[in-house]
Amino acid sequence: MKPVKRNNRLLMLGGAGVLLASSTALIMSALNQNISYFYSPIEIQRGEADLTRRIRLGGLVANGTVRRGDDIETFFDVTDGAATISVAYRGILPDLFREGQGVIAHGTIQSDGYFKADTILAKHDENYKPKELEDALEKAGHPKNQEPTSSY
Repeated sequence: MKPVKRNNRLLMLGGAGVLLASSTALIMSALNQNISYFYSPIEIQRGEADLTRRIRLGGLVANGTVRRGDDIETFFDVTDGAATISVAYRGILPDLFREGQGVIAHGTIQSDGYFKADTILAKHDENYKPKELEDALEKAGHPKNQEPTSSY
């Protein structure tokens, strides 16, 4: 017969293990629902992106594509050199947003093919590009340290 203290200790350890496993499962479930994956235009065009979820689209703002709509609506194209995705954004754009510069757009792809962005992040200085964006541009054939040209 086992001592009562040992049985109580095993029950407490087992209960703590179940509680820890449940907490971990809940946290992982919440994180999975809020994760936003990064895709380049060519990856979206190839169908690699889950179009039912929020994603991040990264690339360069294509020259000559920025169009202003009604009020604070803006339309532009994002390219990685191999493919282009049209983006619709309603809001105030970052000060550094301009044609030929790196951009990350958070949002969803609509049934009409537009990427509806709810957040736009622009490159913050001449040397910065997110690692994912650099990798995507390099895969598309852009040299790593080549600066895009701007029409401004």
